[in-house]
Amino acid sequence: MSMLQWQGLCLAFPHKTCFSDFTGSLDWGQRIAIVGDNGCGKSSLLRVLAGLQTPSEGHIEREADLRIGYVAQVLDGDAALSGGQRVNQALSRALAGYPDLLLLDEPSNHLDADNRRAMLRMLRHYTGTLVLVTHDSEWMDRLCDRVWIVEDERVEAFGGRYRDYLDERAAQHAALLRSREQLRRDRQATHERLMKEQERASHARQRGETAIRERRWATVKSAAKLGRGNTTAGDNRAELRARREDIQHELARLSPGASVDPAFFLPAGGQRGRGPVVQISDGQFGYGVALAAPIHWVIEAGERWQIAGANGCGKSTLARALAGELALRLGGGWLTPPSMDIGYLDQHYANLPAGRTVLDALRDHAPDWTISALRHHLSRFLFRHDAALDAPVETLSGGERARLSLACIAARTPRLLILDEVSNNLDARSRQQVAEILCAYPGTLLLISHDETLLQQLTGLRRLEM
Repeated sequence: MSMLQWQGLCLAFPHKTCFSDFTGSLDWGQRIAIVGDNGCGKSSLLRVLAGLQTPSEGHIEREADLRIGYVAQVLDGDAALSGGQRVNQALSRALAGYPDLLLLDEPSNHLDADNRRAMLRMLRHYTGTLVLVTHDSEWMDRLCDRVWIVEDERVEAFGGRYRDYLDERAAQHAALLRSREQLRRDRQATHERLMKEQERASHARQRGETAIRERRWATVKSAAKLGRGNTTAGDNRAELRARREDIQHELARLSPGASVDPAFFLPAGGQRGRGPVVQISDGQFGYGVALAAPIHWVIEAGERWQIAGANGCGKSTLARALAGELALRLGGGWLTPPSMDIGYLDQHYANLPAGRTVLDALRDHAPDWTISALRHHLSRFLFRHDAALDAPVETLSGGERARLSLACIAARTPRLLILDEVSNNLDARSRQQVAEILCAYPGTLLLISHDETLLQQLTGLRRLEM
């Protein structure tokens, strides 16, 4: 029996259509992973299921007295709480109502290794229906036995684990390549056959013309023969055109949808070997009360550092203090670049202006740029159309907010780059692009991340343990 049923769901915004004509149901005990690129509508679909967002079209029916627990992707809350603490707090609140249906949007974000293991263990023992939005393939394989794919403005359901879906996708791709090769051979064979037909027709025409010259009394008969030859050649050409159209149609049907990779980069201000960028002596920081023992820290130009530690130890608070939140500096000596020379990505994207558009957000960081320059810059971060540029910040997905934050940082040449959980919410393509630009980044970098794959890709990374 289904706890939720829906028919003809469509979700559209002024700047995009996420999906349309989605009909389906959720049964008791199902465990579903929702996957797709950033901005495709995964979080919006989760909110529709939770009853927090109204679809543009269609209707949804819920079982009477259905208890739903929901944890959002971007969490508001006490600024003194770390990202991991906010996730744990939100999940505790969701579970307090003993939900029949648990909807989780990127729950592994912000979590350190211990908290990841604890949450994974808890979710494996959860007996209700689970719907999970995540880019974490380990969580999908260990927690879910069905996959919904949001792609090309539709939702496709796959009955199997995520790794099974990837295997089937790979098999389909291999079959696609074989089909395209067969079509190429068929087209070549058809072309060669036509060339032979044209050659035979040409020879027949030449023989006919010779016969006409030699036997003028047979003109009518020879002309008729030539007519039949022309008709045959015309039929062959028509057959070729029809076959070529069939081939082109089949190629278009078999070709995978075009995907556009991000192409951004991060410029760096200052030069290597020019002395310290940051000097902290007996530094204390926190929200009224120091979160850690006084620290002594010198960061030379061009160095790369990871700020490491468990959830709640003060990593993000230290990052904000370094980025220029003076109220968090409780004591000691702090020598840092001016705020305008620091590029800072907040893990909750709080630095993005509420109530503004994508274009406005970048213009705040580059007020002297022309509209053309703003548009070109944003296109590198996959904001490519008028509707996307005019989209309000609050309608963006977590991954889109991450890309916009990076776009704003890249509009300047910071002496110090501070990235707090930069890979959170990013799809695989954007995450790989971030890894590549950080590997090539020549400036001074401070990184907070629990993404072991990203950390392993960065060379020369020094570590401050909190």
